[in-house]
Amino acid sequence: MENSKNLQRLKKRLESDVGKAIADYKMIEHGDTVLVCVSGGKDSYAMLTTLMALRQRAPVDFRLIAMNLDQKQPGFPADVLPAYLTGLGIEYRIVEQDTYSIVKAKIPEGKTTCSLCSRLRRGVIYRTAKELGANKIALGHHRDDIVHTLFLNLLFGGKLKAMPPKLVTDDGEHVVIRPLAYCSENDIARFARGMAYPIIPCNLCGSQNNLQRQKIREMMADWDRRYPGRTESVFSALQNIVPSHLADNTLFDFKGLHVGTDLSAMDGGDRVFDTQQFGSAVSLPEVIPQPGISLQSANDGLLL
Repeated sequence: MENSKNLQRLKKRLESDVGKAIADYKMIEHGDTVLVCVSGGKDSYAMLTTLMALRQRAPVDFRLIAMNLDQKQPGFPADVLPAYLTGLGIEYRIVEQDTYSIVKAKIPEGKTTCSLCSRLRRGVIYRTAKELGANKIALGHHRDDIVHTLFLNLLFGGKLKAMPPKLVTDDGEHVVIRPLAYCSENDIARFARGMAYPIIPCNLCGSQNNLQRQKIREMMADWDRRYPGRTESVFSALQNIVPSHLADNTLFDFKGLHVGTDLSAMDGGDRVFDTQQFGSAVSLPEVIPQPGISLQSANDGLLL
């Protein structure tokens, strides 16, 4: 449990991070009705708490509706969220849909259930948003989720793709937002413990140790232990794309690139690996220049 001062600091940090994400991506505007998806996990609880706090002092007026999907998992405590949400005094909707039986019937024993389960949930969420007149749908994915998704797609899907902070649904009727996009999972976990949220575990897939996402999570946790700040650095990279130094012809005109090309509009150009980008902590390895070549010229050659 966090003491009261630490909890207040965490609360302010989360509100600051969420407020910045909302402003940076224009997630919420005046008159919006936001369907806040609450699963009973730490992330969605923290998201709801933070959005409610920000609404009280926001310069725009918007409506929040909390929603939980009861998937009829065995042992699901159906009374927990209604009691909690009633206590908050927020408008909410509990939707009962037996997606659990569908997933168990369609997915062979031992195979991961996340893909089908998420598709079924998404359909129910979109339908509910339409019924309630919500134009925005808030999901509780945080910064770590976004980074993990990047590596999942990179290593297992062959795509340089993550979770966007904001997107339009395929039918064009709703905008999905991720207000926790700038928040670290560690901060959220500490805040959730301090708030003593009534956490409801997901028994459908939580015990699947062979999930690729879990392997990515372990990889990033190891990197962060050995090299603190790796997750933050990867997320920052998602906001600093240099198409001319990737290999996608649809994003950059490689075919039209030739000697004499105007480089004034380049997206970082050949200076993308300048040492200034990394700060003074990074130094070039010692280079012994060949006769007639200055040390400065030899070092410059490392940047090619």
